[in-house]
Amino acid sequence: MNQEAATPVGKRPPHVPVDQIRPHTYVDGIYSIVNPQVGTAKNGKHFLKGLIRDATGEIAIRQWTFDDAQIGELSRTGFVWLGGQAQEYNGQVQVIVESISAVEVEVEDLARLLPSSRHDIAAMEQELRRIMGSLAHPSMRALADGYLSNEAFMSRVRQAPAAVSVHHAWIGGLLEHTLQLLRLAEVMLPCYPDLNRDIVLMGLFLHDLGKTSELTWERGFSYTAEGNLIGHTVKGVIMLSAMAAKVARETGAPIPPDALLVLQHIVVSHHGSLEFGAVKLPSTPEAIFVAMLDNLDAKTTVAVQSAQRHKPIQPGQEFTDRVWSLDTRIFRPDPLA
Repeated sequence: MNQEAATPVGKRPPHVPVDQIRPHTYVDGIYSIVNPQVGTAKNGKHFLKGLIRDATGEIAIRQWTFDDAQIGELSRTGFVWLGGQAQEYNGQVQVIVESISAVEVEVEDLARLLPSSRHDIAAMEQELRRIMGSLAHPSMRALADGYLSNEAFMSRVRQAPAAVSVHHAWIGGLLEHTLQLLRLAEVMLPCYPDLNRDIVLMGLFLHDLGKTSELTWERGFSYTAEGNLIGHTVKGVIMLSAMAAKVARETGAPIPPDALLVLQHIVVSHHGSLEFGAVKLPSTPEAIFVAMLDNLDAKTTVAVQSAQRHKPIQPGQEFTDRVWSLDTRIFRPDPLA
């Protein structure tokens, strides 16, 4: 069926949010497309498989009759208009696509078409600025101001996700994750009075800033050339070195060499272990504290997202499938609810 002929312009139903798609729902609208691939059925015919996503969630799609030549254009734009019928398969809802085409979208549409933070972006930024304004050492305040006064850079901080698919993979995710770490540190640092507060807070602020260059979100969440070739940890150190030199030129007061060195170390070691992408193992008390906090927030966020306790839990759905980033299945019910 040709969807354009079936639903005249001006009479199409409104975009159906993904979290409202149920079996037999007719879907007609623009969505982000995630990882579109060409599959091969048992009869040898090619079909389209992937996910569509908007700010409310994501859902699997299949198109059983598919022109392979379309796959490049669907991947290039990252957004599609599609028409199709939702159905249930193996207990999950998927959309059987009748027609699909790549579309371009405007920047202002991203918050609707991509997962976005549930928190107020401006309020989060204001709180982050408050915490960073509490740094005691003049060189640390000057370094923080170097980043915070760069509006073009902060615009990317406000929009960037913290990841493509694991934790805080939504518009505003980088800011939300960074602020949550700073909040945790403010609460926990009094328990560890021998840690240098300025180094911890600055390290947390800096640790993921390279993701503003590593990731792109204008056409869905993916990696830039810098992300694929350099990565956010090395990029973060490059940015830090450049900013430290700029601050020294403008203020005439260079950052103490050891302070710069340990901040660079925090950035390259914050993944905690070599197998998870750390360039070096955390080797200062502050670096260990930062890496542990980062792991705490990332894994807890993944677990909470996976449990989806806001949704009804049917018999047989008490456990999630294996969550690869946690290497386990998550028990979903709140035991005291």
